[in-house]
Amino acid sequence: METLYTNSSALFISHRPFNHTSAEETVYEGCRDMPAVIIWYLGLQFFNMFLGIPANVMVLWLIHKNKGDSSTSDIFILHLAVLDVLFCLIPPLELANIVFLTTSSTWYVLRFFYGIKDTSPLFLSCICLDRYMAVVHPITFTELKDRQHRAVLAAVVWVITLAYAAAKCVGNIVNFEKVFTAMILAAFAFMVFCNIAILCALRQSGPGRDEMHPVKKRAFKMVLIILAIIVFNYFPPVALFPFQEYFSPDVFRCYVHYIAFGLMDFSSSIQPMLYLSKEKPCSHNCCLGSHSTSSRDTR
Repeated sequence: METLYTNSSALFISHRPFNHTSAEETVYEGCRDMPAVIIWYLGLQFFNMFLGIPANVMVLWLIHKNKGDSSTSDIFILHLAVLDVLFCLIPPLELANIVFLTTSSTWYVLRFFYGIKDTSPLFLSCICLDRYMAVVHPITFTELKDRQHRAVLAAVVWVITLAYAAAKCVGNIVNFEKVFTAMILAAFAFMVFCNIAILCALRQSGPGRDEMHPVKKRAFKMVLIILAIIVFNYFPPVALFPFQEYFSPDVFRCYVHYIAFGLMDFSSSIQPMLYLSKEKPCSHNCCLGSHSTSSRDTR
């Protein structure tokens, strides 16, 4: 057991150590005294798979169908949907590894997919930035609207995503968990800032008007929903992981870890569903076009 718990920080960040316990226990057996959250987590992952895959595929289809009349942030939404489809494929392997298997080899595959999901806030941040520029700085946004910088930015995010996932897959990198902590903190703060700035801009009524324009009012409500979803999905890891040392190893391993990542992973279903629900014209939606919005080194 010593091998498993020696470095709890590195263990949780990679979601699984390279060597198993001396008793060859499964993860579920290691949490036999507190299995409720793992059961909840696995149930949520399968729900995510059955809802998230068709929802994200539908998002991809709609973007392809409407590519002649697409919004500027659709390129980021498309890549985010691809990322989430990939992640939603892993619950069967995850179930097998948590409940039945004691080999460490399959965890290399899982850690790679965890790494891909960890970086999803980067695409969400791109979507938020695009919407922020459109609403708060419309003149600059118009000047940049037809440039190719969005495709370049999406490519850069994919390079970062694959490099991070490969590094997480390899594991044993000193203090690698701090990369995820810094990334999720920065992305969360940036997304919240963009959405609040958009809300403030939309809340301002037009000249000579005491009430908000109906179109702005609808957009305001949508952005408010998006902000709530971002907080729901990403605040738990932001709030809990920096204070990991205050939890006992067992509580963090069997409770905190799975609660935080379960809520973050659920964004793979919530985000495309929000995109589909607002596929009625609503021009000022912020972060979330599919994922229009809105997650490990502690995996």
